[in-house]
Amino acid sequence: MKNIKDYSLEELKQEMQSIGEKPFRAEQIFQWLYQEKVKDFDEMTNLSLTLREKLKQAYTICNYNILKKQEAKDGTKKYLFDVLDGNAIETVLMKYHHGYSICVSSQIGCKMGCKFCASTGINFIRNLSAGEIIEQIIAVEQDENIRISNIVFMGIGEPLDNYENVVKAIRLINHPKGLNIGARHISVSTSGLVPKIYQLAEENIQCTLSISLHATTNQKRSSMMPVNNSYPIEELLQACKDYIAKTNRRISFEYALAKDNNDNLEDAKQLVKLLKGMLCHVNLIPINQIENGAYTKATNENIMKFRDYLNDHGIVATIRRELGSDIEAACGQLRRKNL
Repeated sequence: MKNIKDYSLEELKQEMQSIGEKPFRAEQIFQWLYQEKVKDFDEMTNLSLTLREKLKQAYTICNYNILKKQEAKDGTKKYLFDVLDGNAIETVLMKYHHGYSICVSSQIGCKMGCKFCASTGINFIRNLSAGEIIEQIIAVEQDENIRISNIVFMGIGEPLDNYENVVKAIRLINHPKGLNIGARHISVSTSGLVPKIYQLAEENIQCTLSISLHATTNQKRSSMMPVNNSYPIEELLQACKDYIAKTNRRISFEYALAKDNNDNLEDAKQLVKLLKGMLCHVNLIPINQIENGAYTKATNENIMKFRDYLNDHGIVATIRRELGSDIEAACGQLRRKNL
């Protein structure tokens, strides 16, 4: 059966016409799905019984089952969702002073092989559809009875490796009749798929692009992130500059600090050279320990020195709060652990 959340409003109007219904029915269904967040077609009470039966025969609403839910000391919550085909993904809910943020997965598994990420330890199985991405948001909102205000595509998988579905999900999240969350409250992370960065620049979506940089030389970055062998730093940064010029949007560079690897002042100096003059922000991440991981977290002293050097030399840098590390819900720790 087809997942009804996979359709844009225009596509759903066409679907309705194909089954002999008026296009406005699609708008009613959208309201039930995204404003009311119903779990059953029978709850769509302004639709005829005949139409509801048609929908039940042809479509599913894709209601995830919660296999496991954990809460960290800081209030961060991690969900293990059954995606209804025998596979599972992880999703993280974080509470900030400005509201709730959710970190969603875009793939079951990951192909990128980054050495500091737990998702590397699981085989790539498949992409998530747009509706499967969105269901993570809806399922958490329903479970917690909250309204999520910020979406972060930084869970399991490389979002730009699932380009079409991720862009479609963003448009549904952003749509006034969809989840109606502003594009500026949506952040998409990438390990550096250069062609897709150029493609994203043409989409006219005002989301935030986050680049996982993590090193300042090709040798070091390739040892941490195999994607650098295909798209070295020079090509990546040129794509970022072109993205900024096209969109006039600031890019966020993610930089995970690993002890005795990329956390010294020489790395900070090189990072300033690479990013000087760009409309950007550097998000420093104390690297999180993972099972069989090659890296350990930099010392607090080195993290502070690194941040201060960047700020003193014109690069805005902040240190990301460590949320959920005690339940393996922090950056780089998601891996869809089985029960």
